[in-house]
Amino acid sequence: MRAVSRTGIDGLLSIAMALILLTGACAQLPGLQSSPELAAVTTEKPTVTPKPPPPEASAVAFLDGWRSADYGAMYTLLSPESQQTLDADEFTRRYRNALDSGSVITATTQLNTVLRQGERATAAYEITLDTALFGTLTGEYTMSLRLHDSAWRIDWDAGLIWPQLAPDNYFRTTYRIPVRENIYDRDGLGMATQGTIVTVGVIPGQIEDEISVLERLASLTGLSGQTIRGRYASANPEWKIPIADIPAEVSVEQDEALASLAGVYREEKGGRTYPHVEAVGHIVGWVAPVPAERLTEYRRQGYRGDEMVGVAGLEAWGEGVVAGQHGATLSVVTALGEPVTEVAHRDPQPGRAVYTTLDRNFQEEVQQLLGDRKGAVVVLDVKTGAVRALVSGPGFDPNAFSGPAGDALRSQILTDPRQPLFNRATQGTYPTGSVFKIVTMAAGMEAGGLDPISSEFDCPGYWDALGRAARKYCWRPAGHGRINLQDGLTGSCNVTFYNVGLALHQLDPEILPRYASEFGLGRSLGLEGLLTESGLMPDPEWKMNNVGEVWYPGDTVHLAIGQGYLRITPLQVAWMMSAVANGGTLYRPYIVERIAGNEWEAERVIEPEEIGSLPISAENLEALQAGLLRVTSVPYLGTATYAFSGLDIPVAGKTGTAEVGVAGAAPHSWFAAYAPADAPEIAVVAIVENAGEGSTVAAPLVRQVIEAYYGLPVTDMAPEAEENDLTTPPAEEEEQELAPIPTADP
Repeated sequence: MRAVSRTGIDGLLSIAMALILLTGACAQLPGLQSSPELAAVTTEKPTVTPKPPPPEASAVAFLDGWRSADYGAMYTLLSPESQQTLDADEFTRRYRNALDSGSVITATTQLNTVLRQGERATAAYEITLDTALFGTLTGEYTMSLRLHDSAWRIDWDAGLIWPQLAPDNYFRTTYRIPVRENIYDRDGLGMATQGTIVTVGVIPGQIEDEISVLERLASLTGLSGQTIRGRYASANPEWKIPIADIPAEVSVEQDEALASLAGVYREEKGGRTYPHVEAVGHIVGWVAPVPAERLTEYRRQGYRGDEMVGVAGLEAWGEGVVAGQHGATLSVVTALGEPVTEVAHRDPQPGRAVYTTLDRNFQEEVQQLLGDRKGAVVVLDVKTGAVRALVSGPGFDPNAFSGPAGDALRSQILTDPRQPLFNRATQGTYPTGSVFKIVTMAAGMEAGGLDPISSEFDCPGYWDALGRAARKYCWRPAGHGRINLQDGLTGSCNVTFYNVGLALHQLDPEILPRYASEFGLGRSLGLEGLLTESGLMPDPEWKMNNVGEVWYPGDTVHLAIGQGYLRITPLQVAWMMSAVANGGTLYRPYIVERIAGNEWEAERVIEPEEIGSLPISAENLEALQAGLLRVTSVPYLGTATYAFSGLDIPVAGKTGTAEVGVAGAAPHSWFAAYAPADAPEIAVVAIVENAGEGSTVAAPLVRQVIEAYYGLPVTDMAPEAEENDLTTPPAEEEEQELAPIPTADP
């Protein structure tokens, strides 16, 4: 065997090592030591650099941010160079200013194509702007993107908002604002008009007799002399310092006195005026400057932002009608205001006059009849549901909120504890007292099978059917004796209706609440521009859910005479009486009769709308009507014969004296009526809060309202007490009537 030289062995080892390194084998030849350096080389993995997302992702995110007005998210997508040119707040302002100037409502984006060249890309897209002033505007754009730190970022300029806004241009809108149209009564007499307002003020350096100036202006504006002086004390002596706005007619009346005072000036301007003050405030409402918190909202509707807008009543309801549509031109201008191009234009459209169902002079007369008393009067046309008068007392002067009456009167209204802004005719909710007996009689005849003439009751002046501990009283201490159902309504006999209520409860506790709802009580009656309450028509389910108790017989007995949990608005009572008068049809009440037309829109006439009918037969309704007529015409039985004595117009109606559940407080006085009783035309309802019995206060007031409606001399009547729904002892009985009676059916 040939011997192998050392040199040959070394060569073989070199070849073996090379093969191991080339193949990455981990095994070692016998006799070789492991090397850390070798292990590191053989186990290391190559580093992989992640790919950036495509430029489309950044473009889509940017456009999505615009569509959702998420300007903060949009700003994070800008390139570092763009972010150095403007901060996030300025970026947001540019977009918001552009959208507000263009009256933009919504922005819709559409990404079309994206082209990439290395570390740069361009994205073509469209934006559609839906605007309040100019309709739909569309623009085509190209967005530039660059790759920054493995992310695509947008090189921004104002041209991405609108092409012509680059490099540093702005939108500017020039407005043409139409004159606000008037609100009229049914005969075209103004209730809210564009008129002349006079600003009265002083030039301090020209005042010669400061005491006389302060006394005259204080008397004229209602401001104190100290307040007036404080407005000009630190002003430049040659400046004109406005003190208050006054109606033009007041300026004319005081012309000589104001002209004689050195340092006093007057300036005229156009504005909204309400010439019949307290009579129209709750219905017409008023205008005021655009509320600051709603400025963007109004601008998106096409407003400039400094207009006077309707904020209450018909002024608010009809804002889009009486204000018309602004005309405007949308232009692109430079930062210096120089015009670049016109983008869009719209001609103004004049407003449209609103005609109400009211008679302005009658409305004013009813307001005067109610006076400063807390209460309400509602007059409805029984054949249509049209509101002929709607008055809440005390009233207020709407001019105080639009300028002419000034700060002093506005402050007085807002701080008046009688809450004159509260519309008691549509928002006030009250127990109705015996007016509710109309419903109880109807339910007794229809569901209880009672006959108005042959169904009789014994009234000794009290009622013990629920036990001696729960004794209840008739308003007449000696009682009515033997009395039938119809006469029980005419004489407002409590005992009669306690018996009817208990009988209905024994049949089904749901009957009386259901009939009341079908008569229109407790139902929502929206009137154009007016805040309305639905009130509360309680029933067993309501009591369990809200009081946590079952419905007792005493609850139905309370309800039968209009007490307990019941809370109803005067408007609802008038609605019910209209249906009783017209044969049973419930017409939806309405207060806008028509909206005038123009060359763009046709005249709109509001037609009467039937929305229900009373759940009573014609025969039983006639019996009910006969009982109501006897309330005003049968001496010694009817509870309002004195109030209507000598009136040539026959009136059917019902008195109500509603206890309020407060010890020592006088009851609310109600009267609900329709006239003429033999051919009904109007329903009239009056309530005077905490005024006493229905026969002594509300009934005479309703007579006066009817006389005013028919142009008769208004009677000045002295009151005469004839009815009290609850009775003596007042404090004890009042508490009994309003508390639940957990007594089993007898």
